[in-house]
Amino acid sequence: MKPVILPSLLAADPGHLADAIRRAEDSGADKLHLDMMDGAFVPNLSYGPAIVELARKTTRLPLSVHLMFVRPDRYAKRFAEAGATTLQIHVESSCEVGATLEAIRRFGAEPALVLNPLTPHTAALPYLHLVDECLQMTVFPGYGGQKFMPEPLPEIRALRRAAAAAGKPDFAIMVDGGIDRATIAACAEAGADQFVAGTALYSKSDMAAEIRLFRQLASDAVRASSHALS
Repeated sequence: MKPVILPSLLAADPGHLADAIRRAEDSGADKLHLDMMDGAFVPNLSYGPAIVELARKTTRLPLSVHLMFVRPDRYAKRFAEAGATTLQIHVESSCEVGATLEAIRRFGAEPALVLNPLTPHTAALPYLHLVDECLQMTVFPGYGGQKFMPEPLPEIRALRRAAAAAGKPDFAIMVDGGIDRATIAACAEAGADQFVAGTALYSKSDMAAEIRLFRQLASDAVRASSHALS
C-alpha cells in the first residue's frame, strides 16, 4: 500500500491559508490534515468549521479533520456539513465514543478514532467494528512542532495485529507528531501507513520533493521489515 502523506495546515502561515492549501495539493499530497482544538481538551485554540469550508472550496483533496474536543459529539455535524471527509475523535473524550462514531457516519463523514501517546491500543479495540482508521498521536496533542515520542511504536504494532485479527487487513493507521525524515521510517516499520507532517513539510521550499522523499523512506522501511521477517 502506498504511504499516504498529509500536510498539516496548522503549520501553514495563517494569513495565507488558501495558498497553503493549494500548495499541498500542487505538491502531490494525498490528503490535507486540519487540527481543531477547543481550548479545553487541549490547552490551545485553533480553527473552526469555517476553515474546513474554506479548504473544501479550495481543494479536491480529502480533508482529515482531527477534533481535539472534550465533547466532539456536540460539533461533529457542523464539521461534517462543512466538508470534512474524515472526522477523528479521541477515545479519551467525554462523550459516548461509539455513538459519536456512528453519528459521524450518519452525517456523511468517515469516522476515525484517535489515541493519545500513552493510551494503550486496547482502548481502540471496542470500536474497531465502527471505524476503518485510527490516528496514533506521537506527541501530546495541542501544539505543533513537538519532538517525536517513540513510546507509541509498540502500540502501533499491536494495533496493526489486532486489526488484522479482526478481519481488517487494510485498516489505516495514521501517525501525527514530530513526523519528519528521521522518524517516518520507524512509524512505517511499526505498521503506520498514513503520515501527518506540519513543519517538516511547510518549512521546505520544495514541498513536493519532501513528500516524495517521505514516501520513499516509508516504503523502504516496510520493504526492509518484510525482508527481515522472510
